[in-house]
Amino acid sequence: MNRVDGKVALVTGAGRGIGAGIARRLAEAGARVVVSDLIEENGHRTVEEIASAGGEAHFIARDVTDEAGWESAVAEAERRFGALNILVNNAGVYSYAKLEEMTVEDYRRLMDVNVMGVFLGIKHAIRSMKNTPAGADAASIVNISSVAGLVGSPLSGIYSASKGAVRLLTKSAALEVAQLGYNIRVNSVHPGLIETDMATQVLDRWMSTGMSDNAARQFVMDQHPIKRLGGPVDIAAGVLFLASADSAFMTGAELVIDGGWTAR
Repeated sequence: MNRVDGKVALVTGAGRGIGAGIARRLAEAGARVVVSDLIEENGHRTVEEIASAGGEAHFIARDVTDEAGWESAVAEAERRFGALNILVNNAGVYSYAKLEEMTVEDYRRLMDVNVMGVFLGIKHAIRSMKNTPAGADAASIVNISSVAGLVGSPLSGIYSASKGAVRLLTKSAALEVAQLGYNIRVNSVHPGLIETDMATQVLDRWMSTGMSDNAARQFVMDQHPIKRLGGPVDIAAGVLFLASADSAFMTGAELVIDGGWTAR
């Protein structure tokens, strides 16, 4: 039996990178997946990949900062698949800039997508999931934060602040749903540097200091005791664990998947 057989999952930012990897892994493990992304071409590609592997998925184009969009996304999951059991708040944006040069617009964009988007997802998922029977597997909300939400990050301070907010919002939500008696678990995942478009922005930062592409890549890999960058599959494995009953005694926890970067 697969680990999330019969479950319904909604994954934001699932058109590429970590989100696409999470959506594919949940589908492989038996979930029916609602793929949410702003870019329709990317979202449809993820759905096609899942379908070609024998899974079941449906795409919806959504902006995570739009509350009406969240209401319709959850309603669509319930209408099409009958329920919402798993939410993965993955959509996020990154910014590389000195604090003294950040604009208010830059700040608001980061906070709107990275924090408000997660808040709205949690809010509307709880409304859908709170009637999960006490004897059933708990519904699961997994929020993708970052190692930058655990430690400071020079030249991306507002990004770190947004991801730190996700970490504590996760813990607060976990305590709240438990106190209210809802059968819902809420946990966060903290990736290190993962081979995605966001990682390319980080490598570009080091290349801007005069490093070659290869030197920048080697420098960044050397910051990880495992001596490589992570892949979306590494994060997807952790999300599947938190989404399944394998993690039934975990809530309000932070799962760090960073190749040992924060162990230093």
